[in-house]
Parts: sequence; C-alpha cells; structure tokens
Amino acid sequence: MSDENGYEPKNASLDEAVHPTEQPPRDDVPEGGLQAWLVILGCSALCFCIFGYIIAWGSFQAYYETVLLTSSTPSAIAWIGSLQYALMFLPGLITGRVFDLGYFRSSLFASTILYTLSSFLIAECKVYWQFVLCQGLALGLAGGWIYIPCVALVSHWFNVRRPMAYGVISLGTALGGIVYPIMFRSLIPQIGFKWTVRTFGFINFAMFMVGILTLKTRLPPKGKKAAVNFRAMISPGYIVYVLATFTGFLGMYTPLTFVTLSAEKIGIANALAFYLVAVINATSAISRVGGGMLSVRFGPINVIAASTVLAALFTYLWPYMTSKGSFIAVVSLYGVFSGPFVGLFPAPVAQMGPAQDTGLRTGLQMTIMALGALAGPPISGAIVGASGDFKDTGIFAATTILAAAALMIGSKALILKRVWSGKL
Repeated sequence: MSDENGYEPKNASLDEAVHPTEQPPRDDVPEGGLQAWLVILGCSALCFCIFGYIIAWGSFQAYYETVLLTSSTPSAIAWIGSLQYALMFLPGLITGRVFDLGYFRSSLFASTILYTLSSFLIAECKVYWQFVLCQGLALGLAGGWIYIPCVALVSHWFNVRRPMAYGVISLGTALGGIVYPIMFRSLIPQIGFKWTVRTFGFINFAMFMVGILTLKTRLPPKGKKAAVNFRAMISPGYIVYVLATFTGFLGMYTPLTFVTLSAEKIGIANALAFYLVAVINATSAISRVGGGMLSVRFGPINVIAASTVLAALFTYLWPYMTSKGSFIAVVSLYGVFSGPFVGLFPAPVAQMGPAQDTGLRTGLQMTIMALGALAGPPISGAIVGASGDFKDTGIFAATTILAAAALMIGSKALILKRVWSGKL
C-alpha cells in the first residue's frame, strides 16, 4: 500500500527472504529533500574525479610508454593503472565496516588529503617506482577508501528511489570519463605534462570540497559492540548476486579497454578512435540515469539483467564490424546497454538486508567484484595476443556478461522464489 506521497514500502517478501527472523527497524527514509539531493551531488562530484582519472588511464599509459617511462615495458607500466583500479574496490570490506561504525567524515577528510596530495605529486614523479607509489597506490587507495562509503551513504537517504539515486551518481562517473581523457589529450601539447596533471589536481580538490560541504550521514552508527547481520551476507540470493557482479566485471570493460586499438585495426583514424572511449561514456550516461528511473518502477535486477543481455549481444558483434559507421553504432549501443550494470550494480545489495549493515554488505561485494575487474582486461589481452585479433576476446567478454545476467536472474529466483514476476 502506498503512503501519502505515493511511495510503496520496501518489499516485505524480500525482507523475509533475506533475513526471515531479524527484520530491520522501520525508518522514515526521506526519499528526497534538499539534504538528500545534496548527498547525491557530493557523491557525483567524487565519482567524477575518482573515476575520471581511472578512465583516463589509457592516455597516461600511452604517454608514459613514449615519453616518461621509455625504459619500462608496457606490461610494467600497465601495473600502475591496474593497481589504481583494483584499490578502488579491494578495500571495500574494511571501508564498508568503517562506514557502518560511524567514521564517514573521518574517512572523507583523510581521502581528501591523500587524493589531493597524490594528484599533485604525480607531476613531480620521474622514475617508475614513484609513479607506482603516487598514482597506483596512493591515488587508488584514497579513491577506494571513500567510494564504498559513498555508495552505502545513499541508503541513509533513499529507499524506493535508491536505484534512481545510484543512476544519478554514476552520471558523475560517465562525465568524468568524458572530460578527463579529452582534457589530457588537449592540454599536453599546450601546457605540458606537469601542468596538465596539476590542473587535474585542482579539479580533484574542488570536487572533494563539494563532497565535504554536501555529504552527511543520517542514521546513527551501529557501534563497535553491535552484532553484524551475517545472515543476509550468507544468504544464497546475496552470494549468487555477488558472483554475478564478479562474472560481469570479467568482461564488461573489455570493449572499453580495447575500443581504440580495435578501431584503428579496421582503419579508423587515431584522432577519431581516441574519442570512442568518450562516446561510450556519453551513451552510457543516458542509460545510467534512465536505468535508475526504470528500476524504481520495475526493480534494479530486472532492469540490469535485461540491459546486460543486450550489452552481451553488442559485445559479440563489436569485433566483427569492419566499417566506420557500423563500428561506431555498435560500440555506442554497447555503451547504452552497459550503463545500467556499471551504474546500478550496488542497488540490489542495498535491499538485501538492514540499512545499518549496508556498508559491510556493499564492501564485501566490491572486494570480490574487484577481482573480476582486475583479472578481466589481462585475460582479454592475453587472448588478443594469442589470436591476433579481437574476435575471440569478444566471445570471451560477451559470454561472461551473458553469464552475469543469468546469475542475476538466479539471485532473484532464490530471493523471491519466482523469476518472471516481482520487483527486485
């Protein structure tokens, strides 16, 4: 039954399926209002700079190979980006628990200092180990230490509208993925590497200041002695869903990683091929927000699984496109249908237990999922090296994406005891 604002209460059958003997305390979640939307603004700002840097890594890799780190192998240089990316998710189990215990503001201030400092120190790096320390370790850890708490914070302010909130937050990721690579390519010839990186540092500091001014917790911390609801974390539905995100990340970023190389292989000019990463992020931005809005009506797993099947289809097609028009059309559609997965994957986990344990549940998911994100591109790269083209890579990536969709449906079936009906 809807309340006076038209919102339906949280699905009772979902509560009972995930933790049947321990119901979470009912809470009047705002579902909007000035402070709630300020939280979304702050989370979006942090995702803009954190993931903007990650998505721009391809530009850094090429520059390091040809200018700054010519004595290092491409594989060694790639470890800088892999370390930065992995640390975005791997600390999730720790940072999620720290969030649940009430240390969000402390984490935010610490991340602001470390992320800003490491951003400016990259400009001063000269040898390989310095880049590993500043860009790989420090930047990755600073971003990862606050990203999972930001994801968990949404549950303090949104319940029914939570998927839409995640979609809006992920719009910041998509915009960062457009702006940072284009800025890198445009600024390097004009002001050089050091001032390009310093410009990024000023932008990063500004985005973190937006976060400091807008982000605020609402629920009281659990307290160190409060019991953790492990029942939700070992439920079959939760486990299968976490496995689905791990499997999906094995292949989901493969087209994004290799889109420039595969475009050049069929004769698309480098000047255009470079911008295809921005094209994919731009098209995914539409579906991240749109998918969030649809999830409020139909449920996040339903929306994510359906769009992920189509993302798999266009991943299968991607290596077989031989003309410029068909290639751009396919990778653009891949961007559209991959958007709900990469933007909304935390939403179902937030519904699988009490809000007070959201940080821990989300953190565990992120830690396991990170292993897929870390292993996927190297596996795809090895397949490219062995086969000499991208067809086998496309088959591998698309199959893992399709398997992820199947696992999501399996998770829904385990929780709601039905597949074709029910909103989850």
